[in-house]
Amino acid sequence: MREDKKVQIGGWKIKYYTPRSRGVSPIYEFIESLSEKAQSKLINTFDILTQYGIQLREPHVKKVTGTTLWELRILGEDNIRIFYIATFQTTFLMLHAFQKKKQKTQRKEIKIALTRLKQYEDSISSQ
Repeated sequence: MREDKKVQIGGWKIKYYTPRSRGVSPIYEFIESLSEKAQSKLINTFDILTQYGIQLREPHVKKVTGTTLWELRILGEDNIRIFYIATFQTTFLMLHAFQKKKQKTQRKEIKIALTRLKQYEDSISSQ
């Protein structure tokens, strides 16, 4: 999975958040750090997301209460979460990925995604 390209499997595209200051996506780096098995599960979940788009529901996705974020859920022993939004046209922007270790998602994980969303929105408005 190249980090500098949009991934298109079904009708929707997946784009990784990439800060201008680094030039490398933290989402891409996280995915590359996963085991081959976890990467395979993630790719399968991306496939489902791109096929069903905004119609996809639990257990694969869940709305993050009180925010504009959605949570992509890769269940099992790895328990991976990726916060994302649907942007213009048919693109999902993946903002923050992490391994969930507790029952409740830590607020700091949501805050990272919201900060990246703000940075993305600011970069769009300055173009």
